[in-house]
Amino acid sequence: GAQPSISNSEGDLLFLLDSSGSVSYYEFSRVKEFMWDLLQPFTFGPKDVQTSIIHISTTPTMEFPFDRYLSSGALHQALQNTRQLMGDTNTGKALSYAKQKLFSDEAGARPDVPKVLVWVTDGFYTDDILEPMQLLKDMGVTVFIVSTGRGNYLELSAAASQPPEKHLHFVDVDDLPIITKELRDAILDVIQANRLHAVDITSSSFRLMWPQLLSQETDYYILEYAPVDDLARKRTKQVPGAHTSLMLSNLVPETTYEVALIPESNVHYFPPQTTRVTTLPEEISPAQILISESGPRSFHVSWGPTLGSVISYQILYGPLPGNSVELLEVDGKHNSTVVENLAPNTTYLVTVTAVYQSGKEKSLSAKACTQEEGSKVRHLRFEDMGPNTLKASWDSADGKVLGYRVRCRRQTGPSSVISVSPQIHSVLLTDLASGTTNKVCVKPVYKNQPGKGLCRMVHMQPATEARGYKQQRQKA
Repeated sequence: GAQPSISNSEGDLLFLLDSSGSVSYYEFSRVKEFMWDLLQPFTFGPKDVQTSIIHISTTPTMEFPFDRYLSSGALHQALQNTRQLMGDTNTGKALSYAKQKLFSDEAGARPDVPKVLVWVTDGFYTDDILEPMQLLKDMGVTVFIVSTGRGNYLELSAAASQPPEKHLHFVDVDDLPIITKELRDAILDVIQANRLHAVDITSSSFRLMWPQLLSQETDYYILEYAPVDDLARKRTKQVPGAHTSLMLSNLVPETTYEVALIPESNVHYFPPQTTRVTTLPEEISPAQILISESGPRSFHVSWGPTLGSVISYQILYGPLPGNSVELLEVDGKHNSTVVENLAPNTTYLVTVTAVYQSGKEKSLSAKACTQEEGSKVRHLRFEDMGPNTLKASWDSADGKVLGYRVRCRRQTGPSSVISVSPQIHSVLLTDLASGTTNKVCVKPVYKNQPGKGLCRMVHMQPATEARGYKQQRQKA
C-alpha cells in the first residue's frame, strides 16, 4: 500500500544490482519490485535523496546517474525500464566502480552527504569482494547487503557494515517485502543522522531528534513549532544543550507543523535547522487484525494500533458454522495473544473489541483457519532420468489432500508449476540445464487452509562430468 512521504532526508543511495546470468528473470523482476517498494516513500531532489543503480555483470554498468531522476514518477518508470544484462558475476569490479561513482560529480553524487550502498545478491560472485568493500566503508559508505540465495554468511557479514544483524539480511526472493520497512528504517537512521528529523509520529505527538551540536553548560536550544496554516500559534521551548531529542505532544491530528531548532552558543555559530512534520489521522483501534503462526490447535492474533486510551481488549472466537464462542481478555497495553485448545482443520471467526476509557467500544473481525494435523509433505527425493531430466518423488501428506502443487524455479529458464491429483506422488522435471542449481518445492493442497511445503535445492552436474545431480537441503 501507499506509504507516508519521507522528507528531510539527505543522502546518495546506490543500488548494486546483480544483473548477471546467475539470476533468473523472475528473481530479477522481484528484486526490482523490492527496490521500488523501498524507495517509494522518499522525497527525491538535490536537497533530499538521490539514487542510482550499478549492474553487476561481466563489466559494471551504471543504469542512470544520481541526479537523473528527481521525482517518484520518473524514478518508477526508470526502474521498470531497467533490463537484465546477463554475463558473469564480477561483483568486486562493480564495487570498485561503485567507489568511483559514489564520489563523482560526473555521476551526480554530492559531497558531504551520507553515502549508502545496498547490494542485492543471489549469493554467487566470482571475484574478491572484501577488499573493495572495505575501501568503500573506510570512505564512510554504509553498506547493506540483502542475500536472496545461499551466500557465505561469514564472508557477507564481514562485507556488510557492522553490526551485521542490522546491515545483513538473508531472505527468499518471494519474501523480500518482509524486510522492506526494517531496511528502510535502517537507511533512514543513516541519512537522517545529521539532520533535525521526527520519529515515532502519531496523531497527537512526535519525537524530534538532532545531532549533538552544543557542549558548553551555558549553551541551549530554542525550539519553535507551529501549524503551517496558522503560524501565529507558534510555541517556543528552551532545551538544554546536552539534549538531542524532545517529545512534542498535545498536537492536532492530520496537521503539518513547521519546526525550527536554533542552537544558542557562546563559542560557535550554528545555523538553525528546520523540518516539517505531519501528524497522522486520528486513530481508531483496532484498525487491522493479523492472524499468524497457525497450527493444528492454535493461532496467533495481533492487532493495531495500540492506543493509550484503550483500557482492555476482548477477543471472542468460535468455529464457523456454529454458535459457541470463547472469550479472552487482554490488557490495553498489549496488541497480541495466542488462542489455544482449538480443533484442527477448522475455520474460526475472531472478533477483537477495544474498550476505551470513555466506555466506547470498537470491534473488528477476521477469519482464521487451523492447520490439518500432519499437513506437510515428507521425504522429497530425486532420481536421474537422463539428460536435463529428474524425477521428483515424495511421501504423501496426512489428512484430506486435494492434490499436490510442484514448483520448479530454474536458475536459467522459466519457472514452472505442476498440479497433480492426490494419488500421484512423483513428477518428471525437464529442461534443467547442466551446471545449474534449481529449487523444487512440493506443497499439499487442502480445502480449508494451505499445506506446508517442502523445498530442496538440486544441482545439475555440468555436462562434462558424470551425469547426475547434487541435492542440498533447504528449510521449507
